[in-house]
Amino acid sequence: MSLLYQWYFPVLWWSWLAYWIVSSFGVLKAKRRLPAPGRFRLVAEMVVAWWLMASGGLRGTWLATQLLPYSLAQYWIGAAVATAGLAFSVWARVHLGKFWSGNVTLKEGHRLIRSGPYALVRHPIYTGLILGFLGSAIAIDQVRGVIAVAIVVFSFVRKLRIEEKWLTEEFGEEYLRYKREVRALF
Repeated sequence: MSLLYQWYFPVLWWSWLAYWIVSSFGVLKAKRRLPAPGRFRLVAEMVVAWWLMASGGLRGTWLATQLLPYSLAQYWIGAAVATAGLAFSVWARVHLGKFWSGNVTLKEGHRLIRSGPYALVRHPIYTGLILGFLGSAIAIDQVRGVIAVAIVVFSFVRKLRIEEKWLTEEFGEEYLRYKREVRALF
């Protein structure tokens, strides 16, 4: 097994996480924030999904059951999907700038962003991360990957429903028009 094959996903995800942490400084102060139990639940779901995806110590358990016959092509297709998804989420994060938050919040001076990746989907960060997890799941080709993707999708759909309610309350008809014109995900 080549080093690239062995280290591609850890480097990809840890690089993404490092960027995410560094770029979280300098954002606007929140004027409305999801209460702590809700924030904790969302973070816990992401940690569980990431752990499932990254955990090689599940060998011999039903979670490590392979879904398809091994294929190097499948691995690299997964790598391409994951890379494209994480790149899309970074583009969205850069485009949001000071309005970004890792949690459900409304910022002071919040404005509706409809350009860049937000012209393609209303939740490009979620779309990108779902694709990142999906690509990773394709590459590892095990039950644990499917479960991780399901957790992420479930978590993000719940999160975006809260955000959309808040954004509708904040921006009214402007946000409703945006919802009619642009899909939520993908």
